[in-house]
Amino acid sequence: MLEEAKSINLSLSSLGKCINALAENNAHVPFRDSKLTRMLRDSFGGTARTSLIVTIGPSPRHRGETSSTILFGQRAMKVENMLKIKEEFDYKSLSRKLEVQLDKLIAENERQQKAFEDEVEKINLEAQCRIAEVERNFADALEKERLKCQMEYMELVKELEQKLVLNQERHDCNSSVAGNGEGPASSSAGEVTEVKILLETERSRRKAAEEEVEHLKNQLGKYTQTQAGDAEIVKLRNILEDEANQKKRLEEEVIILRSQLLQLNFEADQMRKCLENGSSGSTFSAMDSSRPNQFKDTANGQKSSVATLFEQVGLQKILSLLESDDANVRIHAVKVVANLAAEEANQKRIVESGGLTSLLMLLRRYEDETVRRVAAGAIANLAMNEANQELIMAEGGITLLSMTASDAEDPQTLRMVAGAIANLCGNDRILMTLRSQGGIKALLGIVRCGHPDVLSQVARGIANFAKCESRASNQGIKSGRSFLIEDGALPWIVQNANNEAAPIRRHLELALCHLAQHEVNAKDLVSGGALWELVRISRDCSREDIRNLARRTLSSVSTFKAELRRLRIDY
Repeated sequence: MLEEAKSINLSLSSLGKCINALAENNAHVPFRDSKLTRMLRDSFGGTARTSLIVTIGPSPRHRGETSSTILFGQRAMKVENMLKIKEEFDYKSLSRKLEVQLDKLIAENERQQKAFEDEVEKINLEAQCRIAEVERNFADALEKERLKCQMEYMELVKELEQKLVLNQERHDCNSSVAGNGEGPASSSAGEVTEVKILLETERSRRKAAEEEVEHLKNQLGKYTQTQAGDAEIVKLRNILEDEANQKKRLEEEVIILRSQLLQLNFEADQMRKCLENGSSGSTFSAMDSSRPNQFKDTANGQKSSVATLFEQVGLQKILSLLESDDANVRIHAVKVVANLAAEEANQKRIVESGGLTSLLMLLRRYEDETVRRVAAGAIANLAMNEANQELIMAEGGITLLSMTASDAEDPQTLRMVAGAIANLCGNDRILMTLRSQGGIKALLGIVRCGHPDVLSQVARGIANFAKCESRASNQGIKSGRSFLIEDGALPWIVQNANNEAAPIRRHLELALCHLAQHEVNAKDLVSGGALWELVRISRDCSREDIRNLARRTLSSVSTFKAELRRLRIDY
């Protein structure tokens, strides 16, 4: 019990020393004197919200302890804590939850799609049944009308024949009694004349009907012949189209075979050189020492083979192959265009010939990962030219690159897309348009990949954007908070500013320094924890220019100076 009491008193004494040191703002605080102070280090002078309860007694006998306790509480109240929320995310459970939600949404979408298709099929069946019923009713009504007209015609002819027979009988009767008077004879003659007129009229109608039927038969024969001629024309046209498609396919195969032949010739030359070097008695170390030159010759050989193909086939023909129906031809053509776009001398000709528009169409129309990756790489090469950057923005290139970034999962594709957007971020004139069309959010969405090469391109794009934005603010073109802060890029920048990968760390350190140069961003940087990174950059950055820029920023921005004085931090 004595040892326990001694340990308790020692811990409380160490706690009092730490409180006194913090209250007096001493440079050294003896946290390591006891286990209690080491455990409570974050509770006083740290990042925790701390409450201290002191108890006193009213008895005069304990007046000394009461006064010392009150004094201890007063000293403790002088200690200031910087509150900071520690958030821990269970990314695995969150990922599983999102996967379950995604599966539910996919199932619901499939169910709705199936119900929609069933409804469309049902409507189509009903429409077909109604059309068939209407056609059947129309045919029946037409047949009934035809039969009715035939019956009326037959009855009319029969009636006329009966009248004719009756009139002939009356005429015979009248001729036998001709001596009885002229009145009946004249009436009978009038009736006979009327019947004859009706008969002649009916004959003329019948003749006209027969002529109309004959005319319709002739027209039907001509129409049948015309249809036969049209069928032959259509058949010939189809044959010509097949011949044209076959010719196009053969031309594409010839181009591919030419490129393969050039590649094989180049490989054969390289193999012959290697065999000659081997036969000359060179040692293994000599072969190893000649490898860099061999790789250089390989790169030059590839460029020369592409240039030879470019001269033999022509740029316009290569660009036309980008719209080929054959996937292999399309992939091979876009690879050739990407290699050509890597040379600055070819970029102007590619853009003038419509190559940029064709590459953007590939991103819009096709979902093949290889095509999108190589097309994005070619666009990134073209985006290194400032004149091409404005053309890419005018044709909606940043929107297509953002859509590709949201759909792609391959790290190489994301690296190409991030590189293209990073090149566009370095142009002052398209800064507002790039941000309004979702370029910054697309870059931040790409960080989900986590691949170092991809993150390096994202960091480069953010650094380019921050640099252009800082230049625009200095020139008075832009005012207000940084677009990077408004789009939520600051937490990722602070989190990765001390990344172990040197390219990522260098770009983000430069971006932080550019953001910190403007007073309007200072409060957000302090609340986001960027001040500590700026202090680290001013002390530990490997590049002297960035280190000096951080020091100038900390000494020129009033918000940073006040915060550093409050925290008693030297930089």
